[in-house]
Amino acid sequence: MAAVAAPIADGALVPKPARLQPAQGVFQLSAATPLLAADGDAETVARQFADFLQASGGPALDSAVGGPADGAIHFRIDPDFDAASAEAYTLDVGPDGVRVVAGDSAGLFYGAVTLWQLATARVGDAGTGTDIAIAAMRIEDAPRFGWRGFMLDSARHFQSVEEIKKLLDAMALHKLNVFHWHLTDDQGWRIEIKRYPKLTEVGACRVPAGDGGVDPATGAALRYCGFYTQEQIREVVAYAAERHITVMPELDIPGHATAAIAAYPELGTTARPLRPVGEWGVFENLFNTEEATMVFLENVLTEMVELFPGPYVHIGGDEAVKDQWQASARVQAHMRELGVADEMAMQGLMVERLEKFLAGHDKRLIGWDEILEAELPQTATVMSWRGIDGGIEAARKGHDVVMSPSSDLYLDYLQTDSPDEPPGRPATITVDEVYAFEPVPEALEAGQRGHILGLQANMWTEHTRFDARLEHNLFPRLAAVAETGWTPAADKDWDDFRRRLPVQLQRYRRLGIAYARTPFQVLATAEDARAAGTVTIELANPLDYEIRYSTDGSVPDADSPRYREPLRQPLPASVVAAAFADGRALAEPQTFAFDAASLLSRTDEQLATCPDLGSLLLRLEDDGPVEGERAIFNVTIFYPCWQWNRADLDGIAALKVRLGRIPYYFQLAHDEPRRRFEPARSAHGELLVHGGGCDGALLASVPMPAEPDTDGFLELEAPLAANGRQDLCIRVSGDTRPTMWVLDRVELVAQEPPGDRR
Repeated sequence: MAAVAAPIADGALVPKPARLQPAQGVFQLSAATPLLAADGDAETVARQFADFLQASGGPALDSAVGGPADGAIHFRIDPDFDAASAEAYTLDVGPDGVRVVAGDSAGLFYGAVTLWQLATARVGDAGTGTDIAIAAMRIEDAPRFGWRGFMLDSARHFQSVEEIKKLLDAMALHKLNVFHWHLTDDQGWRIEIKRYPKLTEVGACRVPAGDGGVDPATGAALRYCGFYTQEQIREVVAYAAERHITVMPELDIPGHATAAIAAYPELGTTARPLRPVGEWGVFENLFNTEEATMVFLENVLTEMVELFPGPYVHIGGDEAVKDQWQASARVQAHMRELGVADEMAMQGLMVERLEKFLAGHDKRLIGWDEILEAELPQTATVMSWRGIDGGIEAARKGHDVVMSPSSDLYLDYLQTDSPDEPPGRPATITVDEVYAFEPVPEALEAGQRGHILGLQANMWTEHTRFDARLEHNLFPRLAAVAETGWTPAADKDWDDFRRRLPVQLQRYRRLGIAYARTPFQVLATAEDARAAGTVTIELANPLDYEIRYSTDGSVPDADSPRYREPLRQPLPASVVAAAFADGRALAEPQTFAFDAASLLSRTDEQLATCPDLGSLLLRLEDDGPVEGERAIFNVTIFYPCWQWNRADLDGIAALKVRLGRIPYYFQLAHDEPRRRFEPARSAHGELLVHGGGCDGALLASVPMPAEPDTDGFLELEAPLAANGRQDLCIRVSGDTRPTMWVLDRVELVAQEPPGDRR
């Protein structure tokens, strides 16, 4: 028999179970271990356990109904199982066997998931063969919340059925149980509705902005298309149900409707022809309020409720700016006819009608918290995304609530300040910030806390073109969401979760999940003392794992010096560093090299946002090439502005700036007036450099050309006459829409020594 690695005492389980009692001994799992099931439903769960184990590099096991339990893993559904939750289970591991018991198949499945985690709680590559040791223990477990959700936006960027299934597997292995599927929006309609074929013939395709929407071979428009057939929807729903996940569809009304109105213009409130767009943001296009449109929505829902057997249907309701309704004589006349006081009340009538329609099909309506701005049917459920206040208001009014605040649970926000982060919203939501979120507000009265059904993480995909980027954004933050949804609040502990997280990463690797490496890498910042020929280097890990480093170019290991304070090194300097847990590096070591030239240069990621001026910071992709990787830029789209804080200008003659130009592909509705432009003084604006911040002295103004170079970039050199350390503010004046200038890199150009002048 092969050597068996010592088991981790608590299995490094994620989410942490409600109760775990260690016991004496070890269970030895091998290819010869039988799986026994008391009946057909239990055998299904046993087979799922075997499949998950084999998929993660474990031995292939056989299952059977009946037989002796000694030395076996036994799955059993007990009708007399006493539990407050249908998802509860018990798991007993002993030297003579394993027993998983629950009152129904859902609980038994979650017991199997826990057992899979115990079998994959291995350090490094130890124990990846046919022999696995599992520490003896007893687990009595049940979830804290019944709603443990994840929303995926398939409207902005489309995922294959295979990727959806991969995500459902990952959800199941985190004990998440609601998959909210965002299928309709301005940029695409992704669900086949047989009564209205144009919804996918027209609404499922858009032309991306800029070069990404142009065929480089022909110059023709290059469409981005995708939708799920009803057969594929049924396949996904069935696949999810096998993993005890409910799929909840979203039909967004009355806003986020451009793709539907493009397909059927009579549904809209504007005479302007529409098409699904390759822009992001908030659009003014709304469904109109007429009877024919309500019948259309009911007909769409009729087909949707047949495809999705779960109890809820999401009707959106968010970001529905009412400008078109206010400007429409027909809508205003209809409102007067109905005696409706204002446009929000009109939206409320639409919600009320759809709630009654769904109730007639044994479904419950749920919507984003904007639906609270009108009278809301008592049975409607609110998903609170604009913070938690909407959830508090809804619960106080007697509505059920799912907490999903953008400030804590939006996974398109970046995880770290690393330059290796993909495109997204660089306002960071770190793993520990996700973990810290508490779904039940202290401000909520005790008698109303039962209305909090649970929590949900949301993944919007405007900036997520690839599956690998999607998985980067989701993992490991979904593990933090899962623990909040499952584990008793009093038992949550960030330091303990952080201890268990490296083992969870190993599970991800075995399953081929492209989790984010950035939280486990090292970040480095440096401040130079050029006159002294030294640099002071600060190292940090976003999750505060210990850092080991070397300064001689060697790869750091567990015996290398531990970083404890900034390193002052003579120039040139090089540091190799990695974050460690339990003596093992959590990511590939990184090399940080500094010399006199590199310290005079900064990328856009290394620059700060201008205080009190920059807002809505985004991390944006270039618009080309059509396929493959593209350049990425940090930019504040309301006021493009970058700041090099404490730039050392002694001995500096000029500032060299490399700029690129990308499409300005944003619709901002009522936020548009917040977009500011410095007035241009020449035909195409100027590169402006101020010292002492953006309100300080103007150090340089260089006219901009009409176009960048053929590669989409240009370099400008701005002479500087200043000394000392100053905050350099860098801007481009003028309104350049429909394109925008973005900064790629800046460089301080040193004065030539007197002897080198010609």
